[in-house]
Amino acid sequence: MSKVTIGADGKARCAWCDSAPEFNAYHDTEWGFPVTDDIRLFEKVCLEGFQSGLSWRTILAKRESFRAAFAGFDFHEVAQFGEADVERLLTDAGIIRHRGKIEASINNAKRACEMVKAEGSLAAYFWRFEPDMAEIETPQTMSTSPTSIALSKDLKKRGWKFVGPTTVFAFMQAMGLINDHAEGCYLRPQIDKIRKSLTQPTA
Repeated sequence: MSKVTIGADGKARCAWCDSAPEFNAYHDTEWGFPVTDDIRLFEKVCLEGFQSGLSWRTILAKRESFRAAFAGFDFHEVAQFGEADVERLLTDAGIIRHRGKIEASINNAKRACEMVKAEGSLAAYFWRFEPDMAEIETPQTMSTSPTSIALSKDLKKRGWKFVGPTTVFAFMQAMGLINDHAEGCYLRPQIDKIRKSLTQPTA
């Protein structure tokens, strides 16, 4: 089965773009582009946790509401959320009203603050787990990898929640720690070029 689709503009994209009309823009401007911004990395960890058991289309449609509800995913602010904030979020129809996932995001904000103190930045920590691309023999054929398993295990050891190996692998795909654009997708070589020119964050 082909892993690419040809869009109205004649460009070959990853076939999952056909799943929803809004996926083209997400694919073309975000998915797989290397991210070294701590706020965006934290946001993605949270949103991947909320996606558990749901579709990414559902989360993408609610992303702006999530950003408003969670202080723009500034983890320093989210770490200060208390029980009143949990109750507030449980009444917010703009997000996924799941107590466990809400509490996990607040917990993870606290763990993120600890990580910045210990590692210098979230980016420095996460990019330490950038795998050798030989680990991904064929794009879009895996839902976990040895590195996502190792990263998940380390995050759990540090107290993070909703960070299983599959969730972490999706995070790695989206944040550009790997290039999982399909062979033949017009963005795959562009992402390779960006990744090669990336200066690894160290703090």
